[in-house]
Amino acid sequence: MRKRVLIMYITPYSGHHQAAQAIEAGIKRVHPSAEILNIDAFNYTNPILEKIISRSYIQIIKRKPEVWEYLYDNPVVFEKVKKWRQLVHRFNSPKLRHLLNNFKPDTIICTQAFPCGMIADCKPKDTKLIATLTDYMPHSYWINENVDFYVVSSEESKQKLMEGGVEERKIKVLGIPVHPKFLEEVKKEKVCQELNLDFHLPNILIMGGGQGIGPIKTIIYLLAYLDLPSQILAVAGTNRKLWKWLKKKERGYGKIRALGYTDNIHELMSISCLLITKPGGITTSEAMVKTLPLIIVSPLPGQERKNAQFLLKRGVALQARNSKQAAVLAKRLLSKARRLEEIREKMRELRKPRAALEIANLI
Repeated sequence: MRKRVLIMYITPYSGHHQAAQAIEAGIKRVHPSAEILNIDAFNYTNPILEKIISRSYIQIIKRKPEVWEYLYDNPVVFEKVKKWRQLVHRFNSPKLRHLLNNFKPDTIICTQAFPCGMIADCKPKDTKLIATLTDYMPHSYWINENVDFYVVSSEESKQKLMEGGVEERKIKVLGIPVHPKFLEEVKKEKVCQELNLDFHLPNILIMGGGQGIGPIKTIIYLLAYLDLPSQILAVAGTNRKLWKWLKKKERGYGKIRALGYTDNIHELMSISCLLITKPGGITTSEAMVKTLPLIIVSPLPGQERKNAQFLLKRGVALQARNSKQAAVLAKRLLSKARRLEEIREKMRELRKPRAALEIANLI
């Protein structure tokens, strides 16, 4: 019988979106005949509430990050929110209920807690709901008795969910899903030729998530000032203003390659020896699959700071306090082949590269 799968994320070009795409690719490989609908949950909610949620989060992160740090996974706040959550979901989900009635999915997979909560409160009893966490540690907003399975990155994450009341049988330690193409071998010399790079020079990859967030400009200035024997691959994501700036720098400083939002991150990571990035769960999981040593800079409050703690504790990343230290750490690591190999070895032990394919086996 043909499987019908609904995958839900929020916000295009985000880590949640990339995880949803990775899961879809995994399902297509394991169940080629499956009918898959991969949607942004905000397209099926009340547009007014969607704008309030999106804009509030962005403004809090920009102006008062300490407020988000307080709200994130705060048990007191969670208990207060829980009291009116179902009411909000009922008001917010008529369009979503219509979709469920028409598509009639056998399985629903959510890569973000907001749509997971909505689905948990309105799904048919015979529909399986899988919550796929895209950060290394869970938060309370994921927890709902109507979730059938939780996919998490580690035993530590599993333990945290169990402390929140989730039954052990529901928790699968499979990893954070990355696209199956990260498992494929990359012809490094060919990629370097396409980007007009010197194959014999090391590459430093700089990223700021899908939106190109973080002190990318400052780090590039500092790396250029240090004049390292390396090339810089800078990914602006959907940040058009940053991309234009990078293109100007590319013309003036031959060792920089400027890229916008791209679907070949697996190739860029394959040809790089070091990644400077904020610690999003997807980006860092992709780096571990490619055994690409990490320098963490500018983690966002909440989930990214938790991610940074998780990665630092396991020795697969170094954290820079600021842009200057990030550049200095990069210079130091480039000259320490043994230290880089130690990090790569720890990544090999920690990574779970087949998560997307193993999630497909749960449907």
